[in-house]
Amino acid sequence: MTAPALTPAAWAATLRAHGYSGEVGLLVSDLTGRELYALNPDRVFPAASTIKVPLLVMALEEAQAGRLDLRGRVTLRAGDRVPGSGVLHELEAGLTLTWQDVLTLMVIVSDNTATNLLIGRLGLDQVGGWLEARGLGDTRLVGPLQLPPERRNAAQRRGERNRTSARDQVALLAALARGDLLDPGHTALALSILERQQLRDLLGRHVPRGADGEPLYRVASKSGELGGVHHDVGVLFTPRPLVVALLSEGGLDPREHPDNRDVGLLAACLWPLLAGLGEVLAPGPGSRPVPAPHPAPELAFQGDI
Repeated sequence: MTAPALTPAAWAATLRAHGYSGEVGLLVSDLTGRELYALNPDRVFPAASTIKVPLLVMALEEAQAGRLDLRGRVTLRAGDRVPGSGVLHELEAGLTLTWQDVLTLMVIVSDNTATNLLIGRLGLDQVGGWLEARGLGDTRLVGPLQLPPERRNAAQRRGERNRTSARDQVALLAALARGDLLDPGHTALALSILERQQLRDLLGRHVPRGADGEPLYRVASKSGELGGVHHDVGVLFTPRPLVVALLSEGGLDPREHPDNRDVGLLAACLWPLLAGLGEVLAPGPGSRPVPAPHPAPELAFQGDI
């Protein structure tokens, strides 16, 4: 039997006691949408790259309806390339990609150029209507990503940013995982792309691994990162599957620095909670448990699960 979970207030206090100075929104549900754990689930945060989750789902809805051919090709132009995460901005103009390639790069390496190609294909206003129609009122795509100042729209010039909440992310991902949004083939494709995300600093960081080094539980997730911001949202296929959104802002970590501390604290505090809610058993003799979060003595707090 696992120990009872820390209350949300106690969980937040634990983060604070170990030096985390930011704010966190956390929501965990089961696949039916039943809320299991919540801390500031309706607080609105800068979306960072979690905005790519609704874009992925909307694009696959378009494909399912026959309005987007995933095998159709788009040509990368020099003006399409934008900085930030991803690889396309490092490649030569003239490259042709399928729309499925675009979706894959948008998620697995969080490619901003691929994201903007998709936004251009879907339409900014159409994305806004899609979000509203699905009840995702806290989530807004203000405009394409990482544009130079002279190409930003009026909202971006006013300082508005793409935004979301933990509740919106969990609602969308739970509906996706249940098969409520897409047919089985497109649902499987969406989850497959999310499972191949290469940035595993939060939800996937402390998932136990087997003797072969592979994770014991599938994680279909999308991270997001800005200065002082760490997000991860996804589906964790533990014995009791979980839908999780952890959003944060106001931390001290610079963007994508190897010595970042906040993300380690968030991950170390999150996994014991998810292990308990997900009914994870102790690793067996053929498995290799994840090393204790660093620094282990500080984070072995009372009452964790």
